[in-house]
Parts: sequence; structure tokens; C-alpha cells
Amino acid sequence: MTRSRVALLCALGIDNFGSGLFLPLALVYVTQVVGVPLAMAGTAVTLGTIGGLVVPPLAGRLVDRVGPRTVVIGAQLLQAAGAGAYLFADAAGPVVAAAVLLATGQQLFYSSLFVLIADVAGDVPKDRPFAEVGMVRAGCFGLGGLVAGALLTWLGPGGYRIALVLDAVTFFVAASILALFVRLARPHQHTGERSARVLRDRPYLALILFSGLFGLSLDFFLIGTPVFVLDRLHGPAWLPGAILALLTVLTSVGGTLALRLTARLTRIAAMRAGSALFAAWCLVTLGVLLVPDGWRVAYLLVSTLVFAAGDLVFGPRSGALAEAAAPPVARGRYLAAYQYAFTVAQVLAPAVVALFSVADWLPWVLVGACAGLAVAGLGMLGSRLPAGAVAPGQS
Repeated sequence: MTRSRVALLCALGIDNFGSGLFLPLALVYVTQVVGVPLAMAGTAVTLGTIGGLVVPPLAGRLVDRVGPRTVVIGAQLLQAAGAGAYLFADAAGPVVAAAVLLATGQQLFYSSLFVLIADVAGDVPKDRPFAEVGMVRAGCFGLGGLVAGALLTWLGPGGYRIALVLDAVTFFVAASILALFVRLARPHQHTGERSARVLRDRPYLALILFSGLFGLSLDFFLIGTPVFVLDRLHGPAWLPGAILALLTVLTSVGGTLALRLTARLTRIAAMRAGSALFAAWCLVTLGVLLVPDGWRVAYLLVSTLVFAAGDLVFGPRSGALAEAAAPPVARGRYLAAYQYAFTVAQVLAPAVVALFSVADWLPWVLVGACAGLAVAGLGMLGSRLPAGAVAPGQS
């Protein structure tokens, strides 16, 4: 492994450690430290997320012009500014400004990150580099969450501000590592305006759509599981954290193993298998309503294994396919557009979770149906994408 790849993994690990410190606590910080009412705080943070939706097209053009490393460094500095703005927020208005800064930095980061990973990896299939990054980021995010919990346990409300300061510092440290130690195996070449246009590439737009149907499962798991476990099943307060910890452990150690086990599958076939596992997870988890109370904890932990398998199978292959199917002269724009699959899902997921107020089964059926549509749609899409992109990648 080259020095640049090691430096990149270190930078992204530090970045995600900081995110794990604060992102899960953002709403709690705004309500308990800043003193903004919950409904207003949720609206403020949501407005920030929606504000970030305008970033990917601009980020893609910027990546194609100046290269991904410069954009990723700028994104981390912008996120540091957003974290710093939260420190000085004292009302709903400054919270919105901080949320917009942080969300803009996040969208800029994700819109350029995968081009950077691809360029550092060089001229090899990108499945394994994406899997390695996913493992490091998952493990460090989980570690950040554990440290945040320890800070709050030891220091009480003062722990929130310390976590926020540490989050801002980690962005600066990660940006410095990228600037000093990461060199691209594939040097950036200015492409000007000669490029294919994403909006005219119907197969790629379909790939974004079907990946978004998968992405809804990811965000629904993160925000829907606590609601289902605590509000609908009245389960123990520690169970959502245990489920998330189990997922973190599995995804931080299982990425390369999942690649080896699916080595003979094309990228499309692996993505379909991952989507099918997500549909199965929805069905299996919904079955907890038929399980006696004494067995529900164990049942939900086991069902998390199905979700983790889907995530491990789909994740690296989807990123590698999106990168390989993008025209070289417009990879920045294409991969930035691909992030809409997950950004839109992030915006829609809270509305899906709200359907628990209608019926306990409704969100599960909706998310499972979306995953099933992804299985069917990807099957029809495979022949319309470049054969070299669809072929099995690294294992």
C-alpha cells in the first residue's frame, strides 16, 4: 500500500472520528445547550441539509477543473467552520447558518471524495479501495460515538462543547494530512467544458435512481430503528445503541471479506444481491411483531446481520460501478451527481419514519418495496451500462 493511500485512510479515519463525536448529537446539542425548542431545532437542521442540495453540481464542475484533493481539503475546512459556528450559535437563526455551513461542507466532501479515492488508487479496479475506506470510516465513526458517550457521562452537558471542539479540530487535522502527504497516482488534468452531460446519460440517471432506492434503506435504518424499537415496541433504551454498535463492528471488519465472497459476481449482480438482502431485512424485522416479548431483543440483533450483509455487498460495488461508468473527462460531475442518490434519500427518510404514526408495518413495507424495485431495475439496467464497468472488479 502506497504512502498516499495510508495517508488518505488516516485522514478519513480522523475525519469520521470527529463526525462520530458530534453528528449524532447535533439535535441534542441544539436543544440542550443552545436552548432551541425541539421542533424549531429539527426544522433548522433540516433547512441546513436541504441547503446542501445545491452543492453537488457545483462541486462536480470544481473537481473536474482543479482536481479532487483540493476540493476535499476545502470541504473539510468548510465543515470545520460549520462546527465552529455551532459553538457560537445562541438562537435558531445562527443554528440555521451553522447547519448550512456544515451541510454544504458535507455535500462538497461526498461529491469529491470518491474521485479522490479513485485517483489515489490509480489504474486498478476501485472495489477494494472503496471497501477499505468504508471499513476505516465505519470503525472510526463508531469510535467517535463511543468517545462522545464517555464525554457526556463524565462531564455532563459540558461534554457537548468539548465534542464539538474536537470535531472541528479533526477536520483541520484531516485537511492537513491530505495537503502534506497525499499525492495522486492519477494526476489531475484540466478537462475544460468538453464532457458528456449527466442529464443526457439516461443509463447513469437510472443508476442514480436505483441506488437512491437502496440509499433509503440506509437512512431508514439509522433514524427509523430507534423510533421503531423505543416508540413502537417499547424496547429497552440501550437496544438501538447495541444494534448500531453491532452494525459498526460488522462493517468495519467485513468489507474485504464481502468482496472475496462475491468475487465472481458482476457489480450489478452484487448490487442486486445487496438490495435483495435489504428487502429481506425489512420483512424479517417486521416479523418481530409476531415474536414473544422475551425474544425480541435477540431477534432484532440477528436481523441486523441481514442488513449488514446487504450493506457490505452493495456498498463498495455501487461506488466502483458509478466511478467506472463515468466518462473520464467528467468523472467529477458524474460522481457528484451520483451523491444525489443518497442525499435525497437522507431528506426523504424522516418522512418515511413518520409513517409509523399511521401503522407499524407501513414504513417497512414501503422501504422493502423500494429495495425490491432496485433489484428489478438494476437487472434491466446492466446491459445498458459499459460492459467494462459492470464486470467483476477487485476482490
